[in-house]
Amino acid sequence: MVWFKAFVSGFLATLVFHQGLFALFYLGGMVPAAPFNMTAVPPFGVPAVVSLAFFGGLWGVLLWAVLGRMAGVKFWLGHVIVGAIGPTAVAMLVVFPLKNLDVSAQTWIGGLVLNGFWGLGVAIFMHFFQRNK
Repeated sequence: MVWFKAFVSGFLATLVFHQGLFALFYLGGMVPAAPFNMTAVPPFGVPAVVSLAFFGGLWGVLLWAVLGRMAGVKFWLGHVIVGAIGPTAVAMLVVFPLKNLDVSAQTWIGGLVLNGFWGLGVAIFMHFFQRNK
């Protein structure tokens, strides 16, 4: 059951924290694309934001596998740091090149900030789910 909670935490953190901060960046004119992208993506034709949230759920499971036994400051900082570095590195080194998207210092920094905030969201949701067993 804890793995399901980790997946749901990552999924929800994508929709609430990642896309929420992305919306603030968009409203502030810092990014050109709008949040909550509903464009269908292959191979199943689901909205891009749902695909992103699904992968956020998978990353949530990975975070739990690596950091689930930690407590206190290590738990919280671990989620922010690993959440920032892991998904951003995969996005910039694998996903962006596969999609022929530009990788720059700005995309790295934006990714680290967005994904670090996402990691905090995962920690908050997991903390909530673990308290309400």
